Amino acid sequence: MYIPAHFAASPDSVQDLLGRPAAANLITATPSGMLATLLPFIFDPAAGEHGALHGHLARNNPQWSEPALGESLVIVQGADAYISPSWYASKAEHGRVVPTWNYSTAHVYGNLFIHDDPAWLASHVRRLSDHNEAGSEHPWSVDDAPERYIAGQLRAIVGVELLITRIEAKHKLSQNRPDADIDGVVTGLRARGQRASAADVEKARPQARRQAGDLPQPPA
Repeated sequence: MYIPAHFAASPDSVQDLLGRPAAANLITATPSGMLATLLPFIFDPAAGEHGALHGHLARNNPQWSEPALGESLVIVQGADAYISPSWYASKAEHGRVVPTWNYSTAHVYGNLFIHDDPAWLASHVRRLSDHNEAGSEHPWSVDDAPERYIAGQLRAIVGVELLITRIEAKHKLSQNRPDADIDGVVTGLRARGQRASAADVEKARPQARRQAGDLPQPPA
């Protein structure tokens, strides 16, 4: 991934991105060619040296049964948004501005392992459900469904674990713009209802990152 220095993601921001409830694309190179599936995942930071991503595929999906050649890849995507140059204060100053796109993404590489053990699958589905139901007024639990029904559902899926070997991550969130332009971006995104993108821009702005210790302090 091409990552200019000012868009490099800090370790803490990568952990935050992987820890959010989300779905991501699992991509594998196989003897039959490239295969990809969008699947929900949960991040386990304690697994292996760099953590692991746990997910599941439908048993009828051939991706799990086709052996992966070398590393597999999961592409994790955070909030993204079109950025209008009309939001920049610098547009009124000199007009030398163009549109761009803000986003957060991580390319997570690792070795793929298949889990067809009912106990592993049951634990995974419970953790995944609890993770995504957190914060709900009336969270659903696996225990809310009949046991026999859940057992049947588990037989229809296969677990996948990406044991992470390396991560390439990029947060392109207007860090290269002056403070006044960043203010305009945040205001514009909020006005458009894209609050998650606005919050990411606020969190990534250079001043906030310096206060958090992610960037060196400028010379006095």
